[in-house]
Amino acid sequence: MNKNLLFQETHEWLELNGNKARIGITDYAQDALGAIVYIELPSVGETFDKGETFGAVESVKSASDLYMPVSGKVIAVNEELTNSPELVNEDPYKNFFIEIEVFDESELKTLIDEESYKKTL
Repeated sequence: MNKNLLFQETHEWLELNGNKARIGITDYAQDALGAIVYIELPSVGETFDKGETFGAVESVKSASDLYMPVSGKVIAVNEELTNSPELVNEDPYKNFFIEIEVFDESELKTLIDEESYKKTL
């Protein structure tokens, strides 16, 4: 597991790199969803507040909204997931959903480390 990952209790992870961050879902989330068949992602340039829904994941079992861990502007979308959403089932930490420019780094303090996240499961 990547030591640079932060988590929120809604099962999204965030990997910070300077003032940019990649966001995806946790292994627990992809396992609970089962075979992922569709991922709805935002467009580059869209902005979201912390806690706002930025997309959705659909599996053969259910659909789940994706929530922003911190406020930011979408600077990249993992287009590969549009055609191959099952990649998230294969490796949820390698296959991020979006990359954002972080607006307020103080919001990172509201996220938890891996050990704390595992205690919430």
